[in-house]
Amino acid sequence: MTTARDGWDMPISEDQLARLTRDMETAHRDTLPAMRAGAVDLAADIRDTRGGPQGAPRDPGRRRFLTGTGGLAAAMALAACSSSDKQGSGSPSKGAGAAPSPSGSAKSRYTGDLKVVALAVALENQAVGAYQAALAAAKAGKLGTVPPAVATFVTTAMAQHSDHAKAWNSVLTGAGVPAIHDVPLSNQPATLAALGKATTVTDVAKLALQLEDQAAQTYLFATYNVSAAAGVATAASIAPVEAMHAAILHFVLGQYPVPDDFLPVDKAADPALLTV
Repeated sequence: MTTARDGWDMPISEDQLARLTRDMETAHRDTLPAMRAGAVDLAADIRDTRGGPQGAPRDPGRRRFLTGTGGLAAAMALAACSSSDKQGSGSPSKGAGAAPSPSGSAKSRYTGDLKVVALAVALENQAVGAYQAALAAAKAGKLGTVPPAVATFVTTAMAQHSDHAKAWNSVLTGAGVPAIHDVPLSNQPATLAALGKATTVTDVAKLALQLEDQAAQTYLFATYNVSAAAGVATAASIAPVEAMHAAILHFVLGQYPVPDDFLPVDKAADPALLTV
């Protein structure tokens, strides 16, 4: 069943999209306790480690760590489905196809695991800004008539990205470095330019899918590259929700997710994109 709006047929019905959005919000709410607890533990781990060789990282606890890795398993299943379109457009950022390295620049205050945290905040802020711009364009009539269910999905996904950014920023401030409230990424001008050229819901959905794939795969890469167990748990609690965003956008675009044999990280963002 499709919904015809100004010549565009949405491949799924508005009722189906609304149900998927509700499921996405339920999953997000379920992950919030583990995400926030993991962020607190990660900030303490980094603070203790940065305090000197005498500081020993805190153990986030077996129960909390297992909660995070359970989320990772769900993320792997969802992301494997949502990333199955190998012919789809690539990441909006130059160099985002390379697997990221958690090592930081000596000139940056965001080093080690903090580099990955700073990258995560920047990606979340980028997604929030993109969805805000999409809503503004829709309100101005630049995208044609937008189905209400699409607007609800965008609003919901944007709020979830904001929650994720707040959690990661709490790690930065808890570790004694400044929070990041803008988008210090070298690919941001290109992303804004692409948003400015969007004239249809499909254009926006394709760009949003690129950003969601980038975020989800960056988190998946982080789960086996950050040094702190609490960092693994935090990333693993967020990754499933990011993967759900991508999977739903695939449905909106008529690209029905099919399980893939391997979970790629070719669209993961490189920390070198950070400009701070």
